Amino acid sequence: MELLEAIRTRRSVRKYKNDLIPEQIIKELLELAAWAPSGMNTQPWLYIVVEGKDYLKTLSDHCKSYILEAMEALPAIQSYRTTLSNPGFDIFYGAPVLVLIFGNKNAFTYPNDCSMAALNLMLTAWERGIGSCWIGFARAYCGTPEFKEELKVPPEYQLVAPVILGYPAEPPGQGSRKEIKVCFHRK
Repeated sequence: MELLEAIRTRRSVRKYKNDLIPEQIIKELLELAAWAPSGMNTQPWLYIVVEGKDYLKTLSDHCKSYILEAMEALPAIQSYRTTLSNPGFDIFYGAPVLVLIFGNKNAFTYPNDCSMAALNLMLTAWERGIGSCWIGFARAYCGTPEFKEELKVPPEYQLVAPVILGYPAEPPGQGSRKEIKVCFHRK
């Protein structure tokens, strides 16, 4: 698959096969993700790879509970209360792998840098037939000091991008794009 095709056809995948992704492929994807640009070449990312169907289901439940408890302070996601209250809803959609991309807060541009690494990860995964989805619902709980301590993440790292990976159970939709807004300024 060519880069332009990967950019135009990559979509968020929310239904996965049970097939595991070989560790070597995950390592290759993360190595390619690390070729993302970073401010002053700080390369501030730290990747935590989480696998295990039972653990991911438990983690999903913790994430949902955490968000529901904080729901009043999060008006932008009030409309998800019913979904997050559903015991059968898995925020990771049954994906076999969760990659948590943390950024070192001492690097001035760490949120941007880690976001670009996440995009590299998602595009290179798609190029190899592996689907992905950025899971915003995981950010709150997976960024807590307690969770970071469980995974031995140093305190100076902040969660930026929780990305699931897996082989799609069905082809993703075509998707569409809104008309882009461009403004040229010339003097």
